[in-house]
Amino acid sequence: METPHIVIDAGIMANNINKMAQAAMDAGVKLRPHVKTHKMPSIALKQLQAGASGITVAKLSEAELMAKHGITDIFIAYPIVSPGKIDRLLRLSSQIKLIAGVDSMESATLLAEAASQSAQVISVRLEIDTGMRRTGVLYGEAVELAERIAAMPSLRLDGIYTYRGALFNGKPTLDLKTAGEDEGRLMVDLASRIRQRGIPIEEISVGSTPTARYVAGVTGITEIRPGTYVFQDRMQARYGVCSPEDWAACVRVTVISRPSADLAIIDGGSKTFATDIQPMVNPLQLEGFGKVLGWEDIHFERVSEEHGMLRIGPAAQTGSLRAGDILHIVPNHICSTINLHNEVLIRYENGAEQVVSVLARGLLE
Repeated sequence: METPHIVIDAGIMANNINKMAQAAMDAGVKLRPHVKTHKMPSIALKQLQAGASGITVAKLSEAELMAKHGITDIFIAYPIVSPGKIDRLLRLSSQIKLIAGVDSMESATLLAEAASQSAQVISVRLEIDTGMRRTGVLYGEAVELAERIAAMPSLRLDGIYTYRGALFNGKPTLDLKTAGEDEGRLMVDLASRIRQRGIPIEEISVGSTPTARYVAGVTGITEIRPGTYVFQDRMQARYGVCSPEDWAACVRVTVISRPSADLAIIDGGSKTFATDIQPMVNPLQLEGFGKVLGWEDIHFERVSEEHGMLRIGPAAQTGSLRAGDILHIVPNHICSTINLHNEVLIRYENGAEQVVSVLARGLLE
């Protein structure tokens, strides 16, 4: 493959998959990985083979594509509200075990009315805002909303879920244990109060890659939904949940210019590397947009659309980095980076290589 492209180490990826599966098993919870990280059915199937109970997606189109490749237990952790998508959701629900996310009376009503008209009962989970301030019913309003949704005959309230990530008291934190345990306790307590209303909450689904191991240890949690762990990245290393040896994916680039001793230009910019995790943002304080492997004094400092600017420190200026040389860079955030590429190159321990399409990448919603 011509640069820039993503390279995945199959052995490291398999080890990451197995470690999270074992962590879930040890905690006695289900693992339902979020496939938005890789967007490839072949990798989702590997996660299922390792012990995952099902998968999580963020888009209806992702669910449809994964179902076409034989995956039959899917949770769409995202409100589906437009008529066309609801029709597609109902069709898919008749073919596989499908759970839909809802976070308001409006989204639940739209889904319930359509399900009733087609004589279906749809499994749903109520999303709770535990501090992310994204989708999700406000925590203090969740019990009442759960009661109203449970009364809808065409919906089956399967449980509650949240996504909070590495937040505590509404602020980013590196104290993942405190963040994860607090998230778990909030959700378990909420489920208890909903059950007191006579509503049989079965699943309490939580967690992200940074907090998964800690939140899984909270008594009452039934499921975790990490995603990034399959590849890991620079952000996760900064959180302390992995080491550089766990980085399964990197971007292979070519040096295209050496304008000066302290500057090198690569053929990958913002259309190659995700820029949603900006340098020096608290509390991560990451320097640059990725880690240049094998070079301690080269810093991925700036990007434009098709150019990446590397600052060459004094220790590297005496090296032999020239135009035409190949570098490998681990991005700050692998999930968004994968979505910028149509294909990846998977390298196996026996030396074999395989080009795999990122099939769910860029699907319109």
